[in-house]
Amino acid sequence: MPFINDQAARCESRATTHPITETSLIADEELDIAGEGRAVVRTAPIGPLLGIMPWNFPLYQAARFIAPNLLLGNTVLLKHASNCPQQAIRIEQVITEAGAPAGVYQNLLISGAQASALVDDPRIQGVSLTGSERAGTAVGEAAGRNLKKCVLELGGSDPFLVLPGADVARAVGAAVPGRFWNAGQTCTSSKRFIIHSSLWNAFVEQFLSEATSWPAGDPTMSDTKLGPMASVSGRDEVAEQVDDAVAKGAVVHLGGKVPNGPGAYYPATVLSAVTPDMRAYYEELFGPVAVLHKVDSVDEAIALANDTPFGLGSAVFTEDDELAQQVVDRLDVGMVGINATVKSAPDLPFGGVKSSGIGRELGRFGLDEFSNKKLIRSF
Repeated sequence: MPFINDQAARCESRATTHPITETSLIADEELDIAGEGRAVVRTAPIGPLLGIMPWNFPLYQAARFIAPNLLLGNTVLLKHASNCPQQAIRIEQVITEAGAPAGVYQNLLISGAQASALVDDPRIQGVSLTGSERAGTAVGEAAGRNLKKCVLELGGSDPFLVLPGADVARAVGAAVPGRFWNAGQTCTSSKRFIIHSSLWNAFVEQFLSEATSWPAGDPTMSDTKLGPMASVSGRDEVAEQVDDAVAKGAVVHLGGKVPNGPGAYYPATVLSAVTPDMRAYYEELFGPVAVLHKVDSVDEAIALANDTPFGLGSAVFTEDDELAQQVVDRLDVGMVGINATVKSAPDLPFGGVKSSGIGRELGRFGLDEFSNKKLIRSF
């Protein structure tokens, strides 16, 4: 693969010249040390990286991997989702038009199996994947076998806690779009709503009232809030999860049926009485389905929030700041929003724990993932 050799050479040159050390994100850091002399940590690139990106945000997900690593000086090989090749081609065009030197970025229009095999190539120095648990397991295994750094951003089943002292209207105002935006096809969308019993009736009433204003419609119309899902197969998977829950006793408050007609449409759906014997309890619901849980104490809310294989984002709603801070420390997640849902931003670290993945994207923490923190000791 000549382009990998070319990228390795470019990265070696970048590491030698290090022309953008004045940038605050990668500037040399002098350490306060005991003894004589100086110690400096220099942030340097590690070499060609492989990125494996998802379909749900094909431009943004690619950009958040490409931009920080090109800034750092790594070169990037990117395997896009197979169902969005036009976006892949456009990204490469944008980078070229921006004046990037030839070879610092390379599209890979290849299969998932071919991408996994690339992890074994000794010229690849690291790999970042955003996708399913199954894909993450395969890539993480290959990276570990080859002693290569990897960042895995996988699924999520984010809890949304509505606790004593919460402003119910404020919580509902964040909860409904937090669940149904992008037809629920977002890893950090709120999926499990855990509501204290003292607020249950008010929250459920307002949530259902607001959710009914999200009918599925034509995505080309400006007033449509809920368009079709990305694929019929994805829609069918969500329908099977809901059908399984209903067959085992879950309560359907809204939606829950595949509509007649063409397209991968699924309605805004709200369930309660979901129990651990149902798929909808532990599995990620990657579609417009909200699960409501009623609890009688804060401890019960935290236990339920943590009773999941995932640990990506979360939201805690209460005007009691002391209570909020106590709950934050007990949640097994990578990100918490207090009186807000978690939103991705370029200057904030993004990532989770448990089956939601390892490592961080974005911000200074994301930039450090694929860097060589080189110690320079002088006397």
